[in-house]
Amino acid sequence: MSNSMLNEAEPKELRDESDFEVIFSNSDYISVCGFGSLLSERSARGTFPELINFRMARLNGFRRFFGHVAPIFFERGIAKPETKCFTTCYSSEYQEISSLCSEPCEGENIIITVFEIKKSEIPAFIQREIEFRFLIVLPETLDGKIYDKPAVLCSRYTDEEFFQVRCKGNKDIYFHHYGRRNIDKIWRDDILPCRVYLRHCVLAAKNLGEIAYNNFLDHTFLGDRRTTLRKYLTSYGSGIMEEEPPESIKFRYDG
Repeated sequence: MSNSMLNEAEPKELRDESDFEVIFSNSDYISVCGFGSLLSERSARGTFPELINFRMARLNGFRRFFGHVAPIFFERGIAKPETKCFTTCYSSEYQEISSLCSEPCEGENIIITVFEIKKSEIPAFIQREIEFRFLIVLPETLDGKIYDKPAVLCSRYTDEEFFQVRCKGNKDIYFHHYGRRNIDKIWRDDILPCRVYLRHCVLAAKNLGEIAYNNFLDHTFLGDRRTTLRKYLTSYGSGIMEEEPPESIKFRYDG
């Protein structure tokens, strides 16, 4: 796929393993974008031990926001559905259970990481990020040079798309991934960031340097797509950055 084709059209979606194989047929590796926990090389290597060429990049035309429920937070005991944290940026009390996602947004840009994983890891990658839409994107270096090879970005789905595409319209598959956690809606604008996860992502961005850190604070939004993370942490997120993750997951969730 040429750069011009990627630039002129909407990002191509990869729906299953065969789509990945077609796009990345000329290499034993595929490039993956990290915009949340995968901003941390340590965290990325915890998921992909054999990754190579970990580096920073910029992705234009996308924004990052806390807009979906992640079952892994419940499994690891760090979701806080009981807190219903009240903030004046919302009109009601919202639960602290949200993870990060991305979506196309004209005029926005996010600092991300890019690295390569083996093609043999594609099935595990799909399962790990099953709630996402996989898009083909062309990041660029921080000095503006567009990458020669495309990368995979995890982007926003809708609940209906997730049910029809990932679950094949099968309620049992949905129950396996979400229903058993009493989650009947995945993509939401009425939830707040999971505190331990948010702290981890902020520290990971900070470890990448000032450019990545400021971009993360100013170009990451809550589910309302208006409140920046900087404003949230300054005005509403009292104590989040001082909270230590549970010892059992401290290695993974400590930046």
